[in-house]
Amino acid sequence: MSLFTPVAILVLVIFFLSAALRILNEYERGVIFRLGRVIAAKGPGLIILIPIVDKMVKVSLRLVAMDVDPQDVITRDNVSVKVNAVIYFRVIEPVKAIIEVENYSYAMSQLAQTTLRSVCGQAELDELLSGREKINAQLQEILDTHTDPWGIKVATVELKHIDLPTEMQRAMARQAEAERERRAKVINAEGEFQAASKLAEASGIIEEHPIALQLRYLQTMSEISTESNTTTIFPLPIDLLKPFASLWQKTGEDKT
Repeated sequence: MSLFTPVAILVLVIFFLSAALRILNEYERGVIFRLGRVIAAKGPGLIILIPIVDKMVKVSLRLVAMDVDPQDVITRDNVSVKVNAVIYFRVIEPVKAIIEVENYSYAMSQLAQTTLRSVCGQAELDELLSGREKINAQLQEILDTHTDPWGIKVATVELKHIDLPTEMQRAMARQAEAERERRAKVINAEGEFQAASKLAEASGIIEEHPIALQLRYLQTMSEISTESNTTTIFPLPIDLLKPFASLWQKTGEDKT
């Protein structure tokens, strides 16, 4: 009997310590319930509980990245697309996260899905493709407003992928090709306009200084002579032919 008593006491002490002592990491908090009532959120470090009386629920304060399942969305311009996103959130108030909502992770997932369908359905396809920052900010604001009573802070919401139908992809490819052709034609027309303007200025200069045309002829010959050509074109100035033309005209008048 004397041996049984110390062993029993030792067993009771070990049982008490195992039930009373808890160690929480730096990123964890423990919400303590005493006889069903919330006492406080404790941690990190060593936590002492009253066995049978106290119950602790662990809550992680780390940033959580949650994938939102792809959602079938009909945009405002009646285009059917599939959209998925990723949400980054963290628990700010552990007590609210445990008391106010049964499973805050599941509730966040369901709220994100419905909000994603609602926001994307109010936007046009061009807004989804080119204005993602605006859609992301709108999603974050709505989710943060709804989850604030839960003690949860939504840090970032990002649209990951927008899956378009094959027909819409082909139509957008044709539209992009037509846009590139339009830009090419506009650039070509602007180049022609600038070239015509420069030619008009050059003709005015040549009209004032006729000798500039002869210099241009000589420059053209120098450019041709640098290449390995078998034929050389020599421009003959018209002024050299004027004496022969006047002599020919005078001879014709004498004959008459």
